[in-house]
Amino acid sequence: MDAETLKIRGLTVRFGGLKAVDGVDFSIFKHEIVSLIGPNGAGKTTAFNAITGFIKASGRMEFEGYVLSDLRPHAIASKGIVRTFQITSLFPKISVLDNLRISYHLQENQTFFDAVFDTKRKSRVEEETLRKTMEILRFIDLENEKDRMAGALPYGKQRILEAGIALAASPKLLLLDEPSAGLNDTETQEMMELIIKIRDRGVTILLVEHDMKLVMGISDRIIVLNFGKKIAEGKPDEIKTNPEVIAAYLGGKKEDAHH
Repeated sequence: MDAETLKIRGLTVRFGGLKAVDGVDFSIFKHEIVSLIGPNGAGKTTAFNAITGFIKASGRMEFEGYVLSDLRPHAIASKGIVRTFQITSLFPKISVLDNLRISYHLQENQTFFDAVFDTKRKSRVEEETLRKTMEILRFIDLENEKDRMAGALPYGKQRILEAGIALAASPKLLLLDEPSAGLNDTETQEMMELIIKIRDRGVTILLVEHDMKLVMGISDRIIVLNFGKKIAEGKPDEIKTNPEVIAAYLGGKKEDAHH
């Protein structure tokens, strides 16, 4: 197996007297796809928010040897940890191309603003941004939609564009929050194929997801939370037959058991 890239030890998040995440340990290795699953309220998104610095947590978090604990979100992102959100975060009234272009400029704001005062450099930066943008549009198969308003794309394509925007930040570790939320079966299949392609590009992936078909279809390993604690970890086949996992899902709301 490749080197350990993310190391989480004793991750704990408290909201008042409640422990939403309670002493969770896990590791992620380079070029893996790892899914974090569990019934509603298990602490999955809270764990995501803690890893990316959006909420305060105790315990130790390391990424490629850097200690992440107490870093702010932008400092964590600068180490190469990039996340998408469960709700779409596009600029709907501008083109697909410009959504990606903006995200590049946000990554390289120093270069971009310096370049404004140097016309030669400005055109070089613009050319380079366009080249990178078109490369990602080809990669996510939205090249033919580049001039279309992002908000006019079908919902599944909007989610794929969001993944492209995350790629513009050159992630080493990509955190996907419910990538198949709101997608139909065909769109979910496209999303699964894209996630595998992103991993094959050299990006390590951690995802929170309810769709068990997607989880079982693409995960190298699965980590299961219930009431904030880790109750299981293993390959899809091991998780599928784990009695504690089955009990957690059946003991939750009925809808959880069917996801």
